Amino acid sequence: MNTPLYIAKRYLFAKKSTNAINLISGISMVGVMVGSAALIIILSVFNGLETVVLGLFDTMTPELVIVPAKGKTFDPDTKYFSSLKKNKAVFSYTEVLQENALLKYNQKQAVGMVKGVSLAYLKNSKLDSSIKEGHFILQDKNGYNAVIGSTLQSQLTVNTLDPFTEMEIFSPKKTIAVNTLNPTDDFVNKNIRVSGVFEVQQEFDNGIIVPLAFARELLGEEKNVSTIEINLQAGTDVDHFQEEVAEKLGKDFEVRNRAEQNQSLYHILNTEKWAVYIILTFILIIAIFNIIGSLTMLVIDKVKDIAILTSLGASKKLIKRIFLFEGMMITMSGCVLGLIIGLIFYFIQHKYGIIKMGEANLLMESYPIGLKWKDYILVFVTVGFFSFLASALSSNLSVKKIDQINQTI
Repeated sequence: MNTPLYIAKRYLFAKKSTNAINLISGISMVGVMVGSAALIIILSVFNGLETVVLGLFDTMTPELVIVPAKGKTFDPDTKYFSSLKKNKAVFSYTEVLQENALLKYNQKQAVGMVKGVSLAYLKNSKLDSSIKEGHFILQDKNGYNAVIGSTLQSQLTVNTLDPFTEMEIFSPKKTIAVNTLNPTDDFVNKNIRVSGVFEVQQEFDNGIIVPLAFARELLGEEKNVSTIEINLQAGTDVDHFQEEVAEKLGKDFEVRNRAEQNQSLYHILNTEKWAVYIILTFILIIAIFNIIGSLTMLVIDKVKDIAILTSLGASKKLIKRIFLFEGMMITMSGCVLGLIIGLIFYFIQHKYGIIKMGEANLLMESYPIGLKWKDYILVFVTVGFFSFLASALSSNLSVKKIDQINQTI
């Protein structure tokens, strides 16, 4: 039997001679409970916001993208890429060739990203929801079509209902011989009809999506691609699949998930999340260190008990561990209750959305919330660490009391 733990449990539930000790212990536990609940709820809300914000990019951002570690393009006609394309876990495998180009419509010009995609790109069911005007059609019986971002449409004043006006796209030739008489000879010039306008985010809305064959003619690239975009079948573990592909491809390629494709946005969300975590942790530390006052009074209240235990041969280490366990039980009880409250709040908010965001928000009615068990472990470890420090400081007082008793004897 663990003697210090047994005695600490007796002290925890036993009636103290001074009611103030019970009151301070209760306040300490409630403070830790509220702090732990607040911390886990805030972290869960940030998880929900992260899911929503990154979800806004789902339309144009694939689950995984393969890019070369060096250079702009690579040859996709290899044995592994062929097997990857046929993998049962892969829902869509899109070859992409992209580059900046000069766009001209009537008399207006703008620079935009030309993105040539293979037909598998159209498997994305969310594409139609991004269409602001026209249709998401890349090829019909009349030939190639393009879909442009709303930013480009605004800059070039593109009219998708005008079947006679085509967009001109200029791209530098790979082998340029400077021609002072006619500089346009150094560019490839292709025309294409605009079938629709999409609107997702500013990062994407300055681009134009065209068929891969058209992009190859424009950019003079016969077989290489810039990236390979992969969407997986429902239920597939994206992280595991990413690790598997990255291991097979080696150091010559990078395999990025959605978060890694939007690193700046993901970094901002994580920075805000950790900043809030640090602030709330400081508040939680204040609540935890209230236990010092409670244990100090408990040590004073149990001076006679300490004297009896000492006379029975209890060591300083044993006495110290009694009050260490006492402080840990008070604070960790509050922590566990706080985590339970946070879990209950998650299920209520997730199902009923009791905390609303306001009428002005068009994306969602209530605050989103997401459950990550890593956050629960993080809060539990955080509280446990500072609880140990606070309890250890208080338990040192019991050792001083032993010394005073020995001097008296």
